[in-house]
Amino acid sequence: METGHGAATLRDIRDLCDLYGVTDEPERDRMMQLAREGKQQGWWQPYDLPYSTYVGLEAEATSIRTFQPSVVPGLLQTEEYARAVHDAAEPESSMVVLTPEVVEQRVKARLRRQRLLTETNPLAFCTVLDEAVLHRIVGSPRVMGEQLGHIVELAALRNVTVQVIPYDAGAHPAPGSMFNILEFNAVVPDVVYVEGLAGWIYIERPEDVARYSRVFARLSEMALDGVKSADLIQSTQGAYTSYL
Repeated sequence: METGHGAATLRDIRDLCDLYGVTDEPERDRMMQLAREGKQQGWWQPYDLPYSTYVGLEAEATSIRTFQPSVVPGLLQTEEYARAVHDAAEPESSMVVLTPEVVEQRVKARLRRQRLLTETNPLAFCTVLDEAVLHRIVGSPRVMGEQLGHIVELAALRNVTVQVIPYDAGAHPAPGSMFNILEFNAVVPDVVYVEGLAGWIYIERPEDVARYSRVFARLSEMALDGVKSADLIQSTQGAYTSYL
């Protein structure tokens, strides 16, 4: 159980509660419920995603703040944009081959994740984009035009905030860095997720999470507000209108 190779049974939980002196019935019931839920398979597990740990955390988060300097965040991507991103990706290891079938599987998983933004109790999603994201042509000009229009549509949702740091804002405190800050309920501490060529890093130390939160707050201050950001996105989209 400690190494994660085996799940705790309901009897294990009961016996461990007795061993550690957990006598509060509501707490014992909560532990038992967690054991039951732990046996349930997440929807993402059949997709065999290399970042399945993140998808599981994302599914449980109450809010996510993310900074992206070069590409549109996954939760805001159109199907064709997502496919182009995956086509250009470097495999995680020499043992992985990004065949068309694997790419399609991952695109489907990404689109499935986006339901978090529109379900009954939607995820609160706030993203700050560098203006370069709007100008980097991923897929084709047509794909970019549709993608920028899609961002504007999603930004109109009450639970989604999109801000853009314009070029004329100058240097900012996170050059070349992308990160997601995942917030959960009061019982579970926040987690920072950082993705790069070296792999996926999860940062949990409170002082480190606080640092990323300060940086995100600074990025948000430097960025245009939601209305001006939408105007900038739409004006940039205008360059691709002939391809739509």
